[in-house]
Amino acid sequence: MNLLKLLKGLPIGILAEISRKGGIHPMPVVNKILGIFINIGRSIPYIILLVAVIPVTRLIVGTTIGPKAATVSLIISATPFIARLIENSLRELDGGVIEAAKAMGASDTQIVFKVMLPEALPSIVMGISLATITLVGYTAMAGAIGAGGLGHIAISYGYHRYETDIMMITIVLLIIIVQLIQSLGQKLSKLLDRRRKGEN
Repeated sequence: MNLLKLLKGLPIGILAEISRKGGIHPMPVVNKILGIFINIGRSIPYIILLVAVIPVTRLIVGTTIGPKAATVSLIISATPFIARLIENSLRELDGGVIEAAKAMGASDTQIVFKVMLPEALPSIVMGISLATITLVGYTAMAGAIGAGGLGHIAISYGYHRYETDIMMITIVLLIIIVQLIQSLGQKLSKLLDRRRKGEN
């Protein structure tokens, strides 16, 4: 699945942060609505969401099985999760940096794209790595609706045909994938952090 589709939570996370009380552009009503959306989305276990959105999936892609069907539920599940990660990354920023930008006459848009996002980038990268790892697990669950991938192999062969060796290979491959994602995320985050500190 295209990772860019999963970044739909990025603008929601940014808006949730800047619209909060004490944010650079407080909008209490908007912030409340976004908060409810994010909290509800993150409260629903993926396997339940996978079944619950079947009517929506059929309406959007015309089918309830296969990779396209799984993509719908993955995006719906990932959006609030990534939004919260982005919001938390931006909230960790030193308020003094934002105040300095305001004092220099920067607009809200300039503060977001030239100050907040660059400063929070190492944390955002780690957050996206965490989200990607979570989605690897979700993708494996999506194998239950014939979405393909390792989840489908584990269910079709490891579970239904009682081929334990296939199940174990699937588990090992998932562990390797997760470790690679985590390692790459950590290295990229450290690299970005060093560059940011070097520029400062």
